[in-house]
Order: sequence, then structure tokens, then C-alpha cells
Amino acid sequence: MDLVKAYVRQELLGPLRGAGRWVSMGLAGSVALVVGVILLLLSMLRALQTETGTAFEGHRSWIPYLIAVGALVAVIAALLRQVGKRGLR
Repeated sequence: MDLVKAYVRQELLGPLRGAGRWVSMGLAGSVALVVGVILLLLSMLRALQTETGTAFEGHRSWIPYLIAVGALVAVIAALLRQVGKRGLR
């Protein structure tokens, strides 16, 4: 019985610990990427609203939001294309 316990510890628990570290690093990287993209999109939106003069005033005030959403869609498409190329390893 001790042999079975030792085998399970070696062949199951060891790799699971390694996978846990791998998953935690992946989650931390994903969170950092999401926060960075959100901050970049917000800064782009703010720049479009303040630095373009009167181009987006009045009835055209929705256009910077459309541009920011378009940029977000482009980022998501690029990320999905990369996942599709490599697959989930």
C-alpha cells in the first residue's frame, strides 16, 4: 500500500503542482494584459475627445467611442488569431 501512495505522490501530485504554477502565471499575465489594454483604450478615447478640437463636438460626439470600440475589436481579433495559429498548448 505504501508503494501505491508513493507512486501516486510522484506521478500525480508532482505534475499537478507544476501545472498550478503554470496556470497561476498565465492568469497573472492575462490580468496584466487586460488592464493594459483597457488603460490604453481609455487614454486613446480621452485623447480623441480632447485633442481633436471641434471635430467630434455636437452630434458627432459618439465617434470617439466608436473608434475605441473598433480598436478593442481589432485587439481581440489579433489575440484570437494568435491563439488560432498556436493552439492552446
